[in-house]
Amino acid sequence: MAHAKIQARMNESKFSRTLSMADRSGQLLESLDQLELRVEALREAASAMEQERECILEMIQSLQNSQEMRNICAGEKEELTLTAERLMGRTLSVEISVGTIRNRQQEEALQKATSIIDEIVKKLLENMDGARQKLLALHSACVTEAPPVPIDQKFQAIVISCALEDQKKIKRRLEKLLRNVENAGKNIKIMDKQKLEQPKANGAQ
Repeated sequence: MAHAKIQARMNESKFSRTLSMADRSGQLLESLDQLELRVEALREAASAMEQERECILEMIQSLQNSQEMRNICAGEKEELTLTAERLMGRTLSVEISVGTIRNRQQEEALQKATSIIDEIVKKLLENMDGARQKLLALHSACVTEAPPVPIDQKFQAIVISCALEDQKKIKRRLEKLLRNVENAGKNIKIMDKQKLEQPKANGAQ
């Protein structure tokens, strides 16, 4: 009888201890789940800051190369140029880095995608219109909605093999390149138009 009571207490103690360990494990798991949410929020915030930095740099560069900047007098241009360079320096001093964990296949896919884009960029000055069409085809491979231009199927397969964060960065890079090409084309047309209009203006005087 006494032995049975001792065994029952041992079983009860063991059962209680098991529950306590399970409770502690559950609490730790809940804490880790909460931390995971905070980690993802941190990465999203850092990524948003990274994109904001890129956007600011692009806007400063756009102002520096704008037609309005070329049309102002030398004194005002010097002051604006110094201000733009100061802002550029302060923006570049902000360092933000969000690393991406990749497996071997994703690493190779990113290298291939980057190489393809780099090759097109090298040929931009030789044939801007042709390079623009290729960039549009690459960009179409990165969007979900039906694009108005043909899709580069080979590039699309490569991008799909990349990590999700890299896919987003590839898309943003292509969008930035397309904006730069468009702005460069506009500037070239404006400058060419000015050259054509100059003789007419001189002849009218």
